[in-house]
Amino acid sequence: MSDSNDSVAVEFDDVWFEYDKEPVLQGVSFKIKKGLNVAIMGENGSGKTTLLRCLIGIIRPTKGKIIIDGVDSRKSSVAEIARKVGIVFQNPDYQLFSKTVSEELAFGPRNIGVPEESIPERVNSALDALNILEYAENSPFLLSEGERRRVAIASILTMDPDIICFDEPSLGQDSYAKKRFSELLLKLSLQGKTTIIVSHDVDFVSESIPWTIVLSRGQIKANGPTEEILTDTELMDECGLGTPPIVEFASYYRKFDKNFPKTTIREKEVLEYFLHKKTTNNNNVI
Repeated sequence: MSDSNDSVAVEFDDVWFEYDKEPVLQGVSFKIKKGLNVAIMGENGSGKTTLLRCLIGIIRPTKGKIIIDGVDSRKSSVAEIARKVGIVFQNPDYQLFSKTVSEELAFGPRNIGVPEESIPERVNSALDALNILEYAENSPFLLSEGERRRVAIASILTMDPDIICFDEPSLGQDSYAKKRFSELLLKLSLQGKTTIIVSHDVDFVSESIPWTIVLSRGQIKANGPTEEILTDTELMDECGLGTPPIVEFASYYRKFDKNFPKTTIREKEVLEYFLHKKTTNNNNVI
């Protein structure tokens, strides 16, 4: 992705990370444009979580540099990075500790110095965005895993970082919650926020994320439009990822209809194609 520096939210420049002298990330380089929703995909052990930890400063690269909004992260403390980059961990219990959901959502902005009078509005907005208003005065620890995950996401939204990372956000979510989360990602993008989503959920990524980066054994294997990557069945198999069922269907159907779109990954597009075809055929008959 080639963009001018002022439009780049995150840049990894030849980033390496070793654990016990074993390379986990090997020369990782990419740029993420401001306001873009990006998926990071790869098999277990490919380096996805390590990449996120390097980004938020929990660990530092063995070699190379990470540029966050034009600033070399090596010059920033973890606290300074946290003001720009928020993260929702795969296990929501890692970041929940308050007595009520409302207190949980207020803790972050209060801790970074947001004026007290502005906090209730932030909390209510995040509660509504994640559809958890009814749990405002409940203990987060009495909620289901999916609900706790939404609370964890809301607690990051109240801090209003420019870059938000999600580690497996669709895990444990039903179809309605996934749809709401997709709508949230679009809203964040329209607000100029950059989101980075680590996920194994090929269906969710295919429907919701326009750009995808694929990691395999600590190296970048693909970096491009989601529809091009998820329809590359050879690449997906090589990297230990499944292909969306809609892609498998499209691949099969294309044998009988050469006009069927080659990069179709969304169910809506398939339905629109068949509806258009049916209408065209009916018109021909008339």
